[in-house]
Amino acid sequence: MPIRWDVREHLSLGWFVLRWLLIVAPVAILIGSSVAFFLWLLAEATHTRWAYPQLVYLLPLAGIFIVMVYHHVGGTSAAGNNLVVEQIHQPGAGIPKRMMPLVLFGTIITHLFGGSAGREGTAVQMGGSIAQVFTRPFRLNDGDTRILLTCGVAAGFGAVFGTPLAGAIFALEVLAVGKMRYEALIPCLLASVIGDLACTAWGIGHTQYQIVAPELQIDAVVAHVSIPLAAKVMLASVLFGLAGFLFAEITHALAGLFKRYVTRYWLRPVVGALLVLGISALLGTRDYLGLGVGSASADGISIVNAFAGVGVTPWSWWWKLLLTAITLSSGFKGGEVTPLFFVGATLGAALAGWLNVPVDLLAGIGFIAVFAGATNTPLACTLMGVELFGAQYLEYFAIACFLSYLFSGHSSIYLSQQIAAPKGGVNHYQGMATLKSARDARRPWWRRHQP
Repeated sequence: MPIRWDVREHLSLGWFVLRWLLIVAPVAILIGSSVAFFLWLLAEATHTRWAYPQLVYLLPLAGIFIVMVYHHVGGTSAAGNNLVVEQIHQPGAGIPKRMMPLVLFGTIITHLFGGSAGREGTAVQMGGSIAQVFTRPFRLNDGDTRILLTCGVAAGFGAVFGTPLAGAIFALEVLAVGKMRYEALIPCLLASVIGDLACTAWGIGHTQYQIVAPELQIDAVVAHVSIPLAAKVMLASVLFGLAGFLFAEITHALAGLFKRYVTRYWLRPVVGALLVLGISALLGTRDYLGLGVGSASADGISIVNAFAGVGVTPWSWWWKLLLTAITLSSGFKGGEVTPLFFVGATLGAALAGWLNVPVDLLAGIGFIAVFAGATNTPLACTLMGVELFGAQYLEYFAIACFLSYLFSGHSSIYLSQQIAAPKGGVNHYQGMATLKSARDARRPWWRRHQP
């Protein structure tokens, strides 16, 4: 039978790649450069707070300033990452240009004065806002607008963490539970890689994490699965998924409580700041404030030290989870992902001794698995594990991320995620549009058995 080849098809595919490269390149370069500026400011803010620890006492005033600016000029920007996801699903009014400067400086102010927050949300919103600006000059239709906005998410995520492959998959996977749109795969990969290159070209580096685990004596490029170790990882992964669920639910619940009981919007961050500072004082440490990647002292509680088991207590993960939930739900700005890294790494380090697993291995697995559960992005988080820690433990990364994703249930830090395929055949979520719909349909546990 002769070979049947439609030359026009491959010419069309080649034009598709070239066209999106020409569209994505300037957008991703601008996003990567903006993320580099953001990361530089964030490092400066963190070191300034460490140098002048009394700055944390101004956290209530900083919160008032942030929420008042958003209240008067923020508009739809206050919806944050959920607005970006919604506009990708259904392009409408678009992502406002002011979202980028508002979230950038709102996040820097939060970190400067000691709020417990992350950085991914800022990068994603910056990416979406910048990508939106280019939709009109390029005269994109709704379908192409969705792709370009998704590329903005990929470029921002890939640049802020230095994980371009994970960034591309995250942008596709975060939109819906159980489904990915492959038409944006090549543009997102181009955007994430170019965004990361642009960020590093400015001399911005990323924290290097390492899993050594000499006890396992692994020499292969990809380790063969050990059944006893896999069983321990599976057990820990269930807890990682529940931690992701807990983080998302507490954050959403606290946001509702603040709106219900603190009726003056400018007073919510004051209450939140006082709670954060008060709990930190009771704990006798400020290691849970700020980003959490490093700490002011060499033996403090941080993500980096969790890989060596230094400074970590059995409840370190809980305190970071709680303080971040209070910070973000009361009106401060920043991301959730780096605090999720902290929660996962410290929970993994705490479980390592109990399960007799190398501390650095379980800290690294928890690092990505809690994130996978809280965002419903197991594929992206598995690839992130490879990009950050190497491919030797790929099977364990996949086991952890997929189980964590499953056991986090139908929850997420992004309630605008659509439900394309309910997890584990849970049929009563079939037909619900978003995770917000699923959450609204669930009754609080204390009313579960009430008529």
